[in-house]
Amino acid sequence: MSEPIVHLIDDDEAVRVSLAFLLEMNHLPARAYGSAQEFLAIAGGLTGGCVVTDVRMPEVSGLDLVRRLRERGSPLPVIVITGHGDVPLAVEAMRAGVVDFTEKPFEDEVLLGSIRRALDSRVESDAQAEERRRFEQMLATLSGREKDVLRGVLAGKMNKVIAFELGISPRTVEVYRANVMTKTHANGLSELVRIALLAGF
Repeated sequence: MSEPIVHLIDDDEAVRVSLAFLLEMNHLPARAYGSAQEFLAIAGGLTGGCVVTDVRMPEVSGLDLVRRLRERGSPLPVIVITGHGDVPLAVEAMRAGVVDFTEKPFEDEVLLGSIRRALDSRVESDAQAEERRRFEQMLATLSGREKDVLRGVLAGKMNKVIAFELGISPRTVEVYRANVMTKTHANGLSELVRIALLAGF
């Protein structure tokens, strides 16, 4: 059986080259595509590997790609790479069925870990069920106000907007947000979003 291939999709050639190099250096065979259309043209016969796609691309976005793959019944797990301001897009992508998303700029090990989890689908369902239970327990420890702030974060709102909507100061929002990060043990915004969505928040 051939090794599973990581299919990299990004309209930025420099990003494609650097990601392909990172994966090859870590013994993960990769194939790069300049657009979602280019990948979709060959995706029909693929059953192994995973997809890593940028979310913002011309014509067919990463989110559109995820939807089209799901419509076709593709078994390939998808990881989405997002920019800092794309949290609502990332939330939408996870709800559309992506297994993970990574926020730019990302640490190499974070992306590699995500890819390895996606490729190791044999233990994914059990591991995800256990992870979901753990995340549900974490979110159960949040106060009502902390949950309100988390909802604002998931909607991609700035602290001052959340503060205005909740009738509290931006500084208080920062405190609640820090409490949420501490209670969930999230290392960053992308991990916090992933925890919340996997727990069905």
